Amino acid sequence: MPPARSIAVPFAVACLGIATFTAMDAFMKGLSIAIGAYNATLWRTMAGTLLGGVLFFGAGHKLPVLSTLRLHFLRGGIVAGMAVLWFWGLARVPMAEAIALSFYAPLMAIYLASIFLGERVRQQALLGSLLALAGVALMVAARARLGAGDTSLLGAIAILCSAFLYAFNLMLMRKQAQLASPVEVGFFQNLTTGLFLLLAAPFYAVVPDASHAPAILASAGLALVSLILLSWAYARAEAQSLVSVEYTGFGWGALFGWLVYGEAVGWPVLAGTTLIVAGCLIAVRAPRKPEEVRLEAAL
Repeated sequence: MPPARSIAVPFAVACLGIATFTAMDAFMKGLSIAIGAYNATLWRTMAGTLLGGVLFFGAGHKLPVLSTLRLHFLRGGIVAGMAVLWFWGLARVPMAEAIALSFYAPLMAIYLASIFLGERVRQQALLGSLLALAGVALMVAARARLGAGDTSLLGAIAILCSAFLYAFNLMLMRKQAQLASPVEVGFFQNLTTGLFLLLAAPFYAVVPDASHAPAILASAGLALVSLILLSWAYARAEAQSLVSVEYTGFGWGALFGWLVYGEAVGWPVLAGTTLIVAGCLIAVRAPRKPEEVRLEAAL
């Protein structure tokens, strides 16, 4: 009987993908404040399409078959709405708090993985996610009790709506990663998302000032790297084993929010992060073999 595949490496790669994505959020928060969420998302996606195209065609990849292309467009449509809602809310809510509000998405993704991907929901994955969520709840409760943050209600609602779309995005990410290479996923997500965003260009698009070019290119590069890393990880592990990785984004959000925007980080962040890491370790632990369970029962 072949040994169970370890998910330690996919988990570590997914963690790096989340860290890279959160660094992109720090750039996009400033861009969304300066030029608006739609234009920040549009021009970042256009730059990402160019960068991804260079990688995709430069490596000699072939165009995907029609069924895979339909999946790319489906995810691109979801990501377009998800991204605009997210960055619009992020411009109005502190980074750490915004990420905390989005953390119900991975919990939903566990059940969606069962419905759409046929994955069996393991008890340890559910317990790990709940423990991680307890860490998030601790930090959010402490922030609310101290009255920290000038949160906009509309911004919070936009983030919650974005997180709902993100739960579906996680499911499509797993299916897409099984059909396409990481470079293909990165290129076509930028391309399809950009095409959907261009539908509103006649009404909202504005060419940004040249001073915003470095931030746009940096955010596009970080987003592309994150997509490639996450696609690689999701192709090698079940979605429910990786969704708890999303919780590590809170720690990165708190760090970048403090470094870039002067948002304070207190002891609740450290305590909450401890719970999050513990929950992740529980969720990704490989299930025990039946013979190990029988031996333990015999003892």
